[in-house]
Amino acid sequence: MNQLIYLNCAATSLRRPPCVAEAVVRAMSSGGNAARGTSVGEMSSARGEYACREALAGLLGFGHPDRLVFAANATQALNTAIMGVARPGDVLVGTDWDHNSILRPLHECRDFRGCEVRFVTAGRDGQLDLSRLDDLLDGARLLCLTHASNLTGDRLTFGQVRDAVACAHDHGALVLLDCSQTAGCVPVPMDAMGVDLLAVTGHKALMGPTGTGALLVAPGVDVHPLLSGGTGVLSFEEHQPAAFPEHLEAGTLNAHGIAGLLASVEWIAKKRVDTIQAHDDVLRHRLVEGLQAIPGVTVYGREDAPHSPAVAMNLAGWESSELADALAQDYGIATRAGAHCAPRMHCALGTQDLGAVRLSFGWFNTQEEIDLAVEAVAELAAEDAAEDEGAAAGGAAAGGAAAGGAAAGAAREAGA
Repeated sequence: MNQLIYLNCAATSLRRPPCVAEAVVRAMSSGGNAARGTSVGEMSSARGEYACREALAGLLGFGHPDRLVFAANATQALNTAIMGVARPGDVLVGTDWDHNSILRPLHECRDFRGCEVRFVTAGRDGQLDLSRLDDLLDGARLLCLTHASNLTGDRLTFGQVRDAVACAHDHGALVLLDCSQTAGCVPVPMDAMGVDLLAVTGHKALMGPTGTGALLVAPGVDVHPLLSGGTGVLSFEEHQPAAFPEHLEAGTLNAHGIAGLLASVEWIAKKRVDTIQAHDDVLRHRLVEGLQAIPGVTVYGREDAPHSPAVAMNLAGWESSELADALAQDYGIATRAGAHCAPRMHCALGTQDLGAVRLSFGWFNTQEEIDLAVEAVAELAAEDAAEDEGAAAGGAAAGGAAAGGAAAGAAREAGA
């Protein structure tokens, strides 16, 4: 088998800057429990956590690091935001781009809080119909936006986000932006966008450890805590402290993971997000151009839209899972097939029965790897075409033999 070509970065980064693992190991051997003591270990963890708040807030264009709340992942961050904002009977608005980390909390609010849930729909080209946003936001409490589809990689522009925020605010609604697929590989200026809540995960394009993420809460936005428990401070208060970040951080934080996240964020800041984006854009263009030249391949989404580094495709005659298995077993190429926790997007694209194969990449992928992936799909397509031609030729030969036999039989009957 060939050396692994990892094209599943939209699920999680496999290759990370070496400084990330080094930081985790250091923290595991020296860090204590922040806010639960004053020894060197506890203070080291506390300083590291605050440094990560500042670094990540800076990377995301957010001027209030004390209101950056750590989470185990984007799922926890999104649940904290949705469940903490939605009240019984509220109107909540999502989109067809949303991951189940948004969709399922919205459905929970619909079924158990009596909320009305509306959706910005997408067309067959995968693009959201934002023209209906004004009507959908009438009486709404919250608009959930996904910055980039985790399936097609199609992304909202800065202007689209700003316009949606302005429309939502005109209706008195808050805006939650899911940046799981963009933080670290696309500039995300939260304050300039004007969003009220922003969720990220640490293990994808941010290239940090799993078990890390964050929710950023703009000043003046009230979020009821999802979890209650120890904070290490204000222990005699019966409820979670009102002050951030403790208001939304119950229990011991993942100090070891946060140490690794700090290292990755600092590494990205030095490399520059726009440099990473330019690298990813070259790979994406190369991949899409190569795939579209292969007979039988369908690439989903719209190429003239902005993107995150992910491409969804199918090959005619193949189930998505079969194609992904062939790429992995025969070529050593890791992708992801299936529904990708994006049911509404698959329904919009018409791929709910097939699923799709997603190829996603990042800073540590190369143009050579992209070319090898295209060649692999082309070989599988060619083999499939050859088999179809062989079957057709065999069928024609069998038909000819049968016709000859029938003619001979008819001749014998006539002679008799």
